[in-house]
Amino acid sequence: MDGYDIIGDVHGSGAKLHGLLDELGWKQRDDGVRRHDDPNLQVIFVGDLIDRGEDHGGVLSTVRSMVDAGTALIVMGNHEFNAISYATPDPREPGEYLRKHSEKNNKQHREFLAQLDEGERADWIEWFRTLPIWLDLGELRIVHACWHQGSIEVLERAFGGNRFPDGDDAFVAANTKGDPIYEAVEVLLKGPELDLAAYSLPEFRDEGGQVRDKARVQWWKSGTSALRDLVGFPEGSEQADGTPYPEIGDVVCIDRDRSFAYSEVVPVFYGHHWRSWAPDEHLDWTTRTACVDFSAVRGGPLVAYRWRGEAEINHAHYVAHGAG
Repeated sequence: MDGYDIIGDVHGSGAKLHGLLDELGWKQRDDGVRRHDDPNLQVIFVGDLIDRGEDHGGVLSTVRSMVDAGTALIVMGNHEFNAISYATPDPREPGEYLRKHSEKNNKQHREFLAQLDEGERADWIEWFRTLPIWLDLGELRIVHACWHQGSIEVLERAFGGNRFPDGDDAFVAANTKGDPIYEAVEVLLKGPELDLAAYSLPEFRDEGGQVRDKARVQWWKSGTSALRDLVGFPEGSEQADGTPYPEIGDVVCIDRDRSFAYSEVVPVFYGHHWRSWAPDEHLDWTTRTACVDFSAVRGGPLVAYRWRGEAEINHAHYVAHGAG
């Protein structure tokens, strides 16, 4: 391949997806598949096709047709994983599912459930089960939330490759806290978290109002061991009692948390982390890592990175569609 157009989290945003594909030159042909005039280009989707947006059917049909035709690749996102778990009965608890049908989970999954009927959902769930968890294409790597070699090796040993094996056993393990498969899937699909108590830091209230005692590790920031650089709090975070979160002093990360920082030379592209779009100031991109999730379903643009063989990330290769 001469290059890849790597597209961020779509979350059911059909108009933005189809507009971005048009802008990138991926036109719908007579066979119903979006193709490019250059046959040596492919699209790569970083996962999270579903939940929240207005056009689940259109998004899923477009993406799957491209994947089936070989004009696109895809990795699993945490929302596809969650959908599988939500639909899979828990063999340990009759009447329950691997992902509980709680008020919080029902709300997160609401649009997928509302826009697709039972048979359609079952078909998409079966397709989600076949998606790779990561892609190593030699000159570049793709993962939904975090590239972490240790977690990849755990799953390669357990699964024999980069996909869940047939059956439910691996999904049961991936929903069982303390299981090595659970820990590895959490890192790759949701990103590593650090324990605030380990640093004598208080809990914080996230954007959804939930109080959390763990914070995301900004693993894409290599070359640093400072906690304030690697801990990821939303801007303006508050403590559980509503007071401003204290400043983090000169604290060094413990070895476990520092080990997630990506220090390899192969470029990595990922989504999941809800960055804010500012032309020519794409938050957190580095020479070796590039996020393509710019909150498309929350008023931001749907973003692609046009990779054309470069060994270092060039922010001029970002293409954004549909901000506002």
